[in-house]
Amino acid sequence: MTKTIHDLIEVKNPGVAARYLKNKIAMGHFIEDYLAEKINIKVSLRELLNYKNDIFTFNFTKHHYYFFISRMIPEVAIHSQKQDKRIIKSHYDNKNDLFSWFLGPKMIYTSCYFKNVNESLEAAQVNKMNLIAQKMQLKEGDELLDIGCGWGTLVAHLAKHYGVKTTGVTIAQAGAEWATRQIKEYGVEDCAKIWTMDYRDIPRDKKYNKITCLEMAEHVGIKYFKKFMKQCYDLLEDDGLFYLQIAGLRERRSLLQKKNREDLVWGLFMNEYIFSGADASMPLNWDLQRIENVGFEVHSVENIGNHYSITISRWYDNWISNKEKVLEKYGERIFRIYEIFLAWSVIIARHGGSTAYQIVCHKSIDKFDRTKFIGATNLGEHSALNKTTSK
Repeated sequence: MTKTIHDLIEVKNPGVAARYLKNKIAMGHFIEDYLAEKINIKVSLRELLNYKNDIFTFNFTKHHYYFFISRMIPEVAIHSQKQDKRIIKSHYDNKNDLFSWFLGPKMIYTSCYFKNVNESLEAAQVNKMNLIAQKMQLKEGDELLDIGCGWGTLVAHLAKHYGVKTTGVTIAQAGAEWATRQIKEYGVEDCAKIWTMDYRDIPRDKKYNKITCLEMAEHVGIKYFKKFMKQCYDLLEDDGLFYLQIAGLRERRSLLQKKNREDLVWGLFMNEYIFSGADASMPLNWDLQRIENVGFEVHSVENIGNHYSITISRWYDNWISNKEKVLEKYGERIFRIYEIFLAWSVIIARHGGSTAYQIVCHKSIDKFDRTKFIGATNLGEHSALNKTTSK
């Protein structure tokens, strides 16, 4: 059933009323007005966005051009340690409660892996961690480096259930403190640890059997992505495996088509309000070319965008259920920013505008034993997931 702007949006500020007399309004103007509390919506935001093509255009606004020139281009061009530290700390530090209000108790800010669409968020996150263990062929005594470890859940889980010696790296102090507590709660202080440092400062004097990086490489940026891949290559043992989980966008050439302009408008919103400086979300072919150029051989790639859509839908439900807590501490604007982020991202991931890839690779050298993949878990088949082992 088609809906009109008047069915869905209530104008509070007369200064913007003229915008809403037309059949459609630019999505960028809607976002500005909604964050400024100049309008309210008559339904949930997730429901409103089901009618987005009826009531919105995705033309660029003056605000988009100003942001792109004044902030995004400089951030893309610089990506210094000082800049990245400032951005990451301003987004993540001292906000553990905010993130817990949508991520849930496991505090995992990456896509789940669902065996069926009715699984809980927590069960699907365990699926994902166990799937990573299987794809990485973890065995007791392996030494694993997790670059961009967030709140440390993967580091603690793999140490406890797979007997792996794990080291997590994060630049966010609040995340590192949470991760250290998790390690203690899991009882794995003897085999898991957290380093609070920029990825560029990871010591180069040690190599690891396994390296994981889950949705952190986007923050490295276009400028340094290839250099980061070379760093991961150099930190990996010759017989080791590298797991990269990375968010991606539709192939850029198709973005030039007006029908896919929404992807760009969404991307600008995300870069301005949620993930400043995370400009290395690119099409898959861009990632793979740079991964291969530094000497990796790609073993498997799995698109998990459909899993991400369901994951973010669960996050949205959590966020809405914790609305009063958010309003009390952070106010209406922050609540609405994350409401837009979560509701819109569910749809973007569902129809392929944004996705995430699980990429497993190893060094492209003659002596690497490629027979280890015969009979192993390459992709997340249900039959393989059901064989999860733990200690």
